[in-house]
Amino acid sequence: MKHGGDLLSFEDYYDGKLVDYSSNINPLGIPKGLKKAIMDSLKNLESYPDIKYRRLKKSVGGYLKCNEKNIILGNGAVELIDNFTYLANRVLICIPSFSEYEERALIHNKEVIRIPYKEDFTIDTEGIANTIKEGDMLILGNPNNPTGFRIEEEELLKIYSMVKRSNSILLLDEAFFEFCPQDYDSIELFRQTNYENLGIIRAATKFFALPGIRLGYGCTSMGMAERIKEIQLPWSINSLAEIAGTYIFHDKEYIEESKRYIERERKYLLGELSNIGGIKPYFTKANYILIRLLKWDEEYVFRFFLSRGIIIRKCSSFKGLDHNFIRIAIKDRNNNNRLVKIFKELGESK
Repeated sequence: MKHGGDLLSFEDYYDGKLVDYSSNINPLGIPKGLKKAIMDSLKNLESYPDIKYRRLKKSVGGYLKCNEKNIILGNGAVELIDNFTYLANRVLICIPSFSEYEERALIHNKEVIRIPYKEDFTIDTEGIANTIKEGDMLILGNPNNPTGFRIEEEELLKIYSMVKRSNSILLLDEAFFEFCPQDYDSIELFRQTNYENLGIIRAATKFFALPGIRLGYGCTSMGMAERIKEIQLPWSINSLAEIAGTYIFHDKEYIEESKRYIERERKYLLGELSNIGGIKPYFTKANYILIRLLKWDEEYVFRFFLSRGIIIRKCSSFKGLDHNFIRIAIKDRNNNNRLVKIFKELGESK
């Protein structure tokens, strides 16, 4: 299972509705007023989207507090990752991480250099320093998927200095940024650099619960934004995604409620799971938790949960992890209680 969210493959294995803990989407669902905004704008489907996406860029720029000329847009974050990898000489990835970093690079016939995270899943900055050279692109999840670890501010600045000296590119995948406890905002942190040698990518997919809309966005230097524009397909963002992007970033109540909700449920799940035998949950700043299995392999645990109506994410598909890791999403309290109960049953099993 290369990606989460594949319920169709397993719907015949359980007599009832499956709960998908393999897909880490905001449990509050889409912003309440978005449905009406889309319905009111259906007439827009009769016309092409604005090929320059001026209204959308203004909305994203206001949300990110970023100059519109620095804004990049894509059909999901993956399209933007694909565009950046196309422009790189070599691609450096730290493993384990999102599989599409490597997949996109290989599709463009780029050499991929894997640098394993340390045993505690922190970054091997020395390994990066010894490897990176001019024209390379280093991709880092911030927070990383599947570990949930976020790069400390001082370490991120150190890595950026390293990238700048080598005249390479640092690409930060921040698709889960809004779920994190408030510490620093990388867009604000690097504002004075004009985002030279840097790309910061975010998405509507996870936090705004809109995986079907396919809207990625981000911030980079004006020069890089122009290079991406040159290679990008025209009208890569459809009218529905454009409508969503001009609405969701203004819903401050939804944004704040979602952050509070995830913070509460994250603390609850980490607290409950840390008291269950046979598993080791890793501290996370995202809306998912990586778990090491101490007594079973991923397939046994996957089937154990599936038979009880829950789909979890097996993690051996992540390079750098073996068959003793799973990942679970953070959802609503009722389902989280159910999840904890099944983990307790698992802990008592042989």
